[in-house]
Amino acid sequence: MSMQQSYHYDHPFLLECGAELPELHIGYTTYGQLNEAGDNVIWICHALTASDDAAGWWEGMIGEGCAFDPRYHYIVCANILGSCYGSTGPLSIDKTTGKPYYSNFPLLSIRDMVQAHVLLRQHLGIGNISLLAGGSMGGYQALEWALLEPERIDRLFVLATSAAESAWGIAVHTTQRIAIEADPSFGEDDPGAGAKGLKAARAIGMLTYRNYELMVQQQTDPDTEKTDHFKASAYMHYQGDKLVRRFNAYSYYLLSKAMDSHNLSRGRGGSIPPVLATIKQPVLLIGISSDILCPPEEQRQLAAHLPHCRYEEITSPYGHDGFLVESAQISLLLQQWWSTRKDGLL
Repeated sequence: MSMQQSYHYDHPFLLECGAELPELHIGYTTYGQLNEAGDNVIWICHALTASDDAAGWWEGMIGEGCAFDPRYHYIVCANILGSCYGSTGPLSIDKTTGKPYYSNFPLLSIRDMVQAHVLLRQHLGIGNISLLAGGSMGGYQALEWALLEPERIDRLFVLATSAAESAWGIAVHTTQRIAIEADPSFGEDDPGAGAKGLKAARAIGMLTYRNYELMVQQQTDPDTEKTDHFKASAYMHYQGDKLVRRFNAYSYYLLSKAMDSHNLSRGRGGSIPPVLATIKQPVLLIGISSDILCPPEEQRQLAAHLPHCRYEEITSPYGHDGFLVESAQISLLLQQWWSTRKDGLL
């Protein structure tokens, strides 16, 4: 059994940009129980539009008989700051004004999100995290956390991620924000503001989450006489509408900027390799063969500089979304890594 809970941090929270939030609300979900020794914690960091409901978005990874089994593991997933699923974000009430933040929410970074995770860890009485896991933007958080609290993180499991946001990723996110900004309602004090722009941004994102081969395979029309209303077009409209129903343009805009600022070396000497060399935890790193957003090349660069990293690359047609889809392949590699580690797990 699991349910979303909320932690209220009723103190000012200083952000990396220098702004201050007067308080924090953090939505989180737990599965299983913390054991007496406190050594069975698996903490999952989620990606851009996901939530703390990790069992819902990472199907096949969490549950009885799965790699993350609540019968044995205490599994925690917290909604990131800036999101719209229970944690403080643009739709939250700013208690200094009594109104929602909307476009006035300050700039966030991945480090701010991790600092909020640290507060929740302390609140939950967790001393050490046995395995810290995350894919894509979740991997950004996991790597940051390993640097911020090295003594609290025992092992890392990251997928389809990188040590710094690439120029390609920044270009994609900027294009998505241009689409949101083109919506004349964006900037209004309304939770539905920017919805059309968000739909367009999601469609842009889908082109990077998947790839040419999969789109051609799944969305090609069998009717060669068509001149309009193509299957691929309907699919992009569908994906955009689906996100608009469950997410918010202000959060999407804010979180995309947080991803752009991701760079593990910022404030730590200005160079990625020596910073990665300080991550001493055992790391399982998985790349996806068809990923064009965080391609295998980025994973290999990570692996080359992490001292205790095992790199695996899975073959999948699903591109970047493979880390969400290929639970069977991922679970097998995770179990093999656990079984070959001398220190074991849990």
